[in-house]
Amino acid sequence: MTAYTEVWQEARALALTPTQVASPLARRLYDLRHVAVSLWLNAVVSAPAVAERAGHGVDVLLRVYAKCLDGQKENANKRISDALTA
Repeated sequence: MTAYTEVWQEARALALTPTQVASPLARRLYDLRHVAVSLWLNAVVSAPAVAERAGHGVDVLLRVYAKCLDGQKENANKRISDALTA
C-alpha cells in the first residue's frame, strides 16, 4: 500500500459514514479522477478539452468514458436541430 493510499483510506474513514466506508464509494483515489472526467463530459465540455485536462488522448478518453455519455440522445438531437435551424 502506498502512502497516498494510506492517507486516502484514513480520509475516507473520517469523511464518510461507516456504511459509506464499507461501500465502493470513492474506494480508490483514482475514483475521484474518474468522477471528475465523467462530470466534465456530461457537462458537455468538448472531448479534446477533457482529454487535455485528464492527460489522455481523445481516442483513449472516448474509449474509456463513452459509457458515461448514455442518456444524452435527446439533448444531442435538440442541439443538432437547433444548429440546423440557426
